[in-house]
Amino acid sequence: MMQLLIASGAAIVLFLYGLQGFSRELQEVGGDTLRRWISGVTDSRLGGFCVGAAATAIVQSSSAVSSLATALVDSGVISFRGSLGILLGANVGTTATAWLVSFKLTGIGPWFLLVGALVSALPVRVSVAGKAVFYFGLIFFSLDLISAALGPLREFEIVHELLALATTPWLGALIGIVITAIIQSSSVTTGLAILLVQQGTLPPESAIALVIGANVGSTSTALMASFGLGAAARATAIANLLFNVSGLLLLLPFLGSFSRALAAAINDPGKAVAAAHLLFNVGIGALFLAALGVIEPGLRRWLIPCEVPSLPPGRGSN
Repeated sequence: MMQLLIASGAAIVLFLYGLQGFSRELQEVGGDTLRRWISGVTDSRLGGFCVGAAATAIVQSSSAVSSLATALVDSGVISFRGSLGILLGANVGTTATAWLVSFKLTGIGPWFLLVGALVSALPVRVSVAGKAVFYFGLIFFSLDLISAALGPLREFEIVHELLALATTPWLGALIGIVITAIIQSSSVTTGLAILLVQQGTLPPESAIALVIGANVGSTSTALMASFGLGAAARATAIANLLFNVSGLLLLLPFLGSFSRALAAAINDPGKAVAAAHLLFNVGIGALFLAALGVIEPGLRRWLIPCEVPSLPPGRGSN
């Protein structure tokens, strides 16, 4: 059991390292361009939503994109209003990882590792892109390692007892929140949930509750990144938390029936979990995006303290 835990932990650490490296290399390659592009299109809420979705699908980390949005608000590159569309889009973009895992495309990892390593050996400008390709391959190669390491878990009774706790929708969502907040990556939680479903260790209903809870847990990164920043940046991080918590609370009463309906409609359990993840995030994103014109002023008044102008001398006293 201890050897299995060490092997699983090492594979998860490798996955996290791959995610962080891939995000870092992409930001290094196109950081300034990305910032200029974001600042230009976020004036439109739909534009911000599309930017958040596309950037997260590419970077494979909603935590990185939401943290970047928080930093950009603090630096004045984008407005608080512009950041809200990005945050909503980031939740949709992060579903790309779930689909790649559900289609069992993790086998592409070694190919990207080899290509990335070869390209990295070329002249300097191209080698930077090669590093991004290498880390992209490492993400999926490590997912294969996680899958292999977790396979024997099905034989342990204690694992069945722990996973049985997730059959209650609210408890499953809570477990997803806690795991994601600890490991700082909803992609890891989502990937693990789908791998366990594909192995038959975890029922689809429990996995769906876990990945939806992971949405809330992923907001912890931006919250930590906002510490020490200005009021607008902190408001962006808190708004991200509020969007995800509100979405979870709206779905929670129907989560059990929603999960069972999808599991019954889609024969492949891994694809059922990926579909639930996508439907939830698209639905919540569309709902809040449509209401953003009403929500944003209220959030601004509540989350960003306004300075009260002082009265001129001689005014306000009898």
